[in-house]
Amino acid sequence: DVVEECGTAGVRGLVVISAGFRESGGEGVERERALMEIVRRYQMRMVGPNCMGVINADPACGMNATFAPTMPPFGAAAFVSQSGALGLSVLDYAAEYGIGIAQFVSVGNKPDVSGNDLLLQWENDSAVSTILMYVENFGNPRKFLEIASRITKRKPIIALKSGRSTAGARAAASHTGALAASDATVDALLSQAGVLRARSMEELFDMAMAFGVQPLPRSRRTGVITNSGGPGILAADALEAHGIEIPELDRSTVERLAPLLSGEASLRNPLDMIAAATPTSYRSALGAVLDDPGIDAAVAIFVPPLGISQEDVAEAIVAAAKAHPRKPVLAVLMGRDGLPEGRAELNAAGIPAYIFPESAARALAALNHYREWLDRPVSSWAPLAVDRGRARTIIDTARATSRSKLDELEALELFEAYGISTAAARLATSAADAGRIGTELGFPVVLKIVSPEIVHKSDVGGIITGLDDAAAAEGAYQRIIETVRRTSPAAEISGVLVQHMVRGGRELIAGMTRDRLFGPLVMFGLGGIYVEALRDVTFRIAPIGDADARDMITGIRGASMLGAMRGQPAVDLDALVAVLRRISQLAVDFPEIAELDVNPLLAFPDRAVAVDARVLLAG
Repeated sequence: DVVEECGTAGVRGLVVISAGFRESGGEGVERERALMEIVRRYQMRMVGPNCMGVINADPACGMNATFAPTMPPFGAAAFVSQSGALGLSVLDYAAEYGIGIAQFVSVGNKPDVSGNDLLLQWENDSAVSTILMYVENFGNPRKFLEIASRITKRKPIIALKSGRSTAGARAAASHTGALAASDATVDALLSQAGVLRARSMEELFDMAMAFGVQPLPRSRRTGVITNSGGPGILAADALEAHGIEIPELDRSTVERLAPLLSGEASLRNPLDMIAAATPTSYRSALGAVLDDPGIDAAVAIFVPPLGISQEDVAEAIVAAAKAHPRKPVLAVLMGRDGLPEGRAELNAAGIPAYIFPESAARALAALNHYREWLDRPVSSWAPLAVDRGRARTIIDTARATSRSKLDELEALELFEAYGISTAAARLATSAADAGRIGTELGFPVVLKIVSPEIVHKSDVGGIITGLDDAAAAEGAYQRIIETVRRTSPAAEISGVLVQHMVRGGRELIAGMTRDRLFGPLVMFGLGGIYVEALRDVTFRIAPIGDADARDMITGIRGASMLGAMRGQPAVDLDALVAVLRRISQLAVDFPEIAELDVNPLLAFPDRAVAVDARVLLAG
């Protein structure tokens, strides 16, 4: 009734805080549908239901349409939360953490105004320089990718996505009716959009404190100064774990520092000034480190000894930082005595102050990641030259016989049609065929069972490698047929694939799967026996461009294995980029492909070759 009255009164904006809608199931679903009918009838926009409301913290036009007891400090961050209670907690802590809020919106079930709508609103809002998000689900992830990819080239987005675990996903579904996506898929979405992902509320605060108040570092080279060795070591460990470099200080910097500090000080990086360091020591030492041409950021750590106040040290850090406005400075104040005063001094000057070194490391890593995203070229997508007609014939032939899976020869031919190099192969239906085909392809060869029911050939004795002549190929054919009939008596056998054996190369995997919400996802990682054990893979949402594909390749934990090692040259990254781009296009061109993988994909210094292939079709 209240909503109807708002509509007849000409109201065009509506906030519904009440719960009891879709998130509660049953009658709540119908109740939310009826609510949306009213909203559309009167051409209103609605935030909620099941939300905490909205805040505009600008003193010139302040509004608190929530049940939060106080307004947050005004600043340049916008925050959208899918959880009202969590949003309330964020607002409570904003002042303590030095995070200024321009606007806050709790979207709740978001049947109308969504996170994507708010991103569009904040994209060109000059009052907003950083966007923070707490997300339980992505209603339209492909639209989010389009919008966020554009925004993050102008202002950072930091997102905390819940539901990473199985239990968390169930909780999200019951809380807001969210449909949980796999965490790997969410990682793909956020990485591809340039969104910084926080793994906890603490990380979200850590990152948010640094953005908007500090310049972006020009490189990962960072100096650490401290008055205690232990925290300095902890900081160095945490920074390097996040990929931050801790280089040696320039000789001229060391010479400048020597007369300023005690003889017991360690004039390295981290620079340990020991407990005798005074506020003057901090100002001089931090200034010298920031003047170093090999240092582009600094972390200043202070553990208060007797007789030295955090306020005085904070003032010294502020003075040194102001003299170097192009290099970010983060502070760590570890003592409790005087902590609020010291942090207040630093926050007022735009220097984020943390309690632990690990928090500063996370924040500085986020600044570096964002600067690298800005430097990264836009990953534009354009169709590649492929034989789509040949691919269509292969797929239609399989569907005409009601098959949900291509046999391996068909799968290899499909990849060839899309410009992916494969190891030459042909189907043998007799021992004599195997010997003849092996001779024609050139030895050595490998023989593999071809059966729609058999996925892992080695598990059933369906593969024999390293066959060097026709007689060996003929004997291997007989052994494979006999073994598979014994181990898998119900399997339909189409024949045995005779394939030229490609030696060497580094075993990788590339593939595609189709997510119900996100659409086709391209996958890359370490292949062979490692894929299931290590699960070192990356995903991106198709279609992908060259930059996306290269990010996938360099984003696996084992990326160093693709470089030069043990006298072997690096693999051809451009060839791997091409394979991923072509798989992406295949997935976009043929929605009936439900899943495919190439394992192994053998990478060489001058090419990449698909050896095994699997393609599943949608029912």
